[in-house]
Amino acid sequence: MTTLAIHNARIIDPELNLDGIVDIVLVDGHIARVGPNEAEMVIDAERIDATGLVVSAGFVDLHCHLREPGFEYKETIATGTAAAARGGFTTVCAMPNTSPPMDSQASIESLLRQIEQSAHVRVLPIGCITVGRQGNELAPAGELVDSGVVALSDDGDAVADAALMQAALSYSSLFNLPVSQHAEDPSLVSDGQMHEGWVSTRLGLRGRPSSAEEIFVARDIALAELTGGHLHIAHVSTAGSVSLIAAAKARGVNVTAEVTPHHLTLTHELVAFGDSYKEIDYNASAKVNPPLRVDSDLKALGIGIRDGIIDAIATDHAPHSLSDKEIEFDLAAPGISMLETAFSLAMTRVHDETFPLGTLIRSLTSAPVRAWDLDKRTGLPGLGTLSPGAPADLVIFDPDMEWTVETNDFLSKGKNTPLAGRVLKGKVLVTISGGEIVYTDSIVAGRLRLGDRSEGI
Repeated sequence: MTTLAIHNARIIDPELNLDGIVDIVLVDGHIARVGPNEAEMVIDAERIDATGLVVSAGFVDLHCHLREPGFEYKETIATGTAAAARGGFTTVCAMPNTSPPMDSQASIESLLRQIEQSAHVRVLPIGCITVGRQGNELAPAGELVDSGVVALSDDGDAVADAALMQAALSYSSLFNLPVSQHAEDPSLVSDGQMHEGWVSTRLGLRGRPSSAEEIFVARDIALAELTGGHLHIAHVSTAGSVSLIAAAKARGVNVTAEVTPHHLTLTHELVAFGDSYKEIDYNASAKVNPPLRVDSDLKALGIGIRDGIIDAIATDHAPHSLSDKEIEFDLAAPGISMLETAFSLAMTRVHDETFPLGTLIRSLTSAPVRAWDLDKRTGLPGLGTLSPGAPADLVIFDPDMEWTVETNDFLSKGKNTPLAGRVLKGKVLVTISGGEIVYTDSIVAGRLRLGDRSEGI
């Protein structure tokens, strides 16, 4: 048996109502025991002294872009999952905007073979809603379900045709499958480059208004209510959307939602002024769809996480090459490389007391699993928790450690982030996936008394 014992940690699992200094023992890829002095009763085990650190279940990301196949110059499954491990993520759901897109059994099966060969953490594929993500006809949902997808999405583009979206949600009710919508009305965001507001006016850029998101959120909630399908709103960015989702949940509509760390913490001013506010810039590293919004939206999104209106924090990890970003702003690709900074950036809202640490952990672990029934879809009971018998997916972090974002240190191919040079507070130190240590921060390797096999990926 392969045994790993972690002792003296503050272990937090909101799903189990657990927050205390206890030990945790992992045996053959599963959690065996959690409790006081459990590590002392184990012999012939690799040991981690996690005194002063926090242990939680490994993070679960409902929304990332791994780019493979077709865009390996931006990211691969190997580099993307290495970045995921560095960020504390042990399960990631990969969006289907690849080449070819994930709209058939053959494409999904090919992707699963590549995942098996090169992934450092668990990767769950998402299939397309429409053939080729073109928004014209539905992809074969039954075939995709049989192939192992955990959701359907045309992310990057909204399903604009209401009748087609209604049909997709009807199918989702048959297959009990989430339909994840990129909620922006194309007619209102065509050629839009950033949030429509005073900054876009100052920069002379066409805006993407909040109403574009809220119109589609309202429309799709109505369609979900009509069909009984499972609607998931990706990367919620406005206060109006939070209100619509809250009202829908109160009525019993089958709707779930996610927010990204950047929409939770950053505003549209970053596009023009960066962190200095000394001179005007066109900062393409802060260009993302939907765009960064305003302080009132950030406040509403924080309340949404605090109150459980928004189910999960998801990265929307969108790696790009330098040539995709270091060009004219209106030609630059939208997206931020986020897997390696997501936890630390989201910790900003813990440190400013928007919500407690336990709420953040829930939104990164058990809540996304519950939102999409990932434990049932994967056949992994206890996924996202530290319950005995659950997969031994854990993260060890220091909530107060400060570190500087250095893009040269990223394991992702995507170095595109507006956080370069910024000091963040809260750092992932060790990630364990299936009982195996897949990432260790070099700063703490000696302190944690880890062996050779824990020296990173």
